Amino acid sequence: MKILVGYDGSEAAQEALELAKQHAHERNGKIFIVTSLFGGNRERMETIENAKLGLDKALQSVEKDGISCEQHLLIRGMDPGEDLVQFAKDNNIDELIIGIVKKSKVEKFLLGSNAQYVILHSPCPVIAVK
Repeated sequence: MKILVGYDGSEAAQEALELAKQHAHERNGKIFIVTSLFGGNRERMETIENAKLGLDKALQSVEKDGISCEQHLLIRGMDPGEDLVQFAKDNNIDELIIGIVKKSKVEKFLLGSNAQYVILHSPCPVIAVK
């Protein structure tokens, strides 16, 4: 089983990673930890470096539990929700786990909702954790 975790280092993402580890143990799965940044002039080098460090820490956490794992930092000019869905399609992912954070209606209107995009467009089942 291939399990994709959308990871941004937040508490919700940590919860998603913990659930993915549990599912990987139960189903002999492999975890793909993915962070998506838009890139270009929208990202500072410091943001990219912090994302890499967060992915390394997450990878170590999974590998210490003896679970097969890959990490991917995607900087392809796509919004994170679109990036995760495309990665899931390209890699035949069986389950996608994301952390969610409550946003106000105004925040959703102005910023959009990556979680909503993933849930509506994913090619596989999505589990959202808070």
